[in-house]
Amino acid sequence: MNYKHLLILLSIVIVSSCKNETYSLTKIEGKKITITDTLAIDPDIDAYIKPFRESLNKDMNTVLSYAPETYTKNDGDLNTAIGNLMADAVMQESNPIFNKRTGNNIDMVLLNHGGIRSILSKGNITTRTGFEIMPFENSIVVVALKGPQIDSLTTYLSRAKRPHPISGLQLTLDKNYSITEALVNNKPIDKDKTYYVATNDYLYNGGDGMRFFQTNDSLYVLNYKIRNAMLDYFKKVDTIKPVIDNRFIQTK
Repeated sequence: MNYKHLLILLSIVIVSSCKNETYSLTKIEGKKITITDTLAIDPDIDAYIKPFRESLNKDMNTVLSYAPETYTKNDGDLNTAIGNLMADAVMQESNPIFNKRTGNNIDMVLLNHGGIRSILSKGNITTRTGFEIMPFENSIVVVALKGPQIDSLTTYLSRAKRPHPISGLQLTLDKNYSITEALVNNKPIDKDKTYYVATNDYLYNGGDGMRFFQTNDSLYVLNYKIRNAMLDYFKKVDTIKPVIDNRFIQTK
């Protein structure tokens, strides 16, 4: 047997022995690494990103409008000023886009209360304000729903008992949270009519349990973000004046 054959034989023996050997985990070790601000800034990297940071801050701090008061999503039981503002902004800014594409108008808007992520503070409203209130990349979609699906939508709202932002819909509940009146564009819901409901892609896909969107006639994707609709609205309005109104109320 030459050396070449000997090496091949030894390799086979080693591989075979490795296959037969088993391993088991006996101990896991770790240590806490605290992240602090003591890490020194690299001057070269900082100098490189400085112009980008300054340009971004300039854009984010651009003043778009003014808020005479501070508004939060907790300032009402079934509708809030900031939620009404968001829903109305989506209605006003997205309807021209939808109308131009389809020849139809949006009948109502439904967003989610949890999507409002910050207060709207008294004072100047900037681009940064829009990103703070709506940091998500949710886009506006319009869903064509028949009357029975709108009934499911209103039933959902009555059971949720939360101030989900709405526009174009007026909903009245009694003391037991049963629906006593539901109007779209100031008219009772027609079971045979198709209604165009603007919402966001998260809710359309069943977010917050809003499964009624999936039974629909058609879907229109506007490629227009909720946040951008708000920013466009702020640019057109010198001073915002959102209020809590009667669009979603409970009678005593």
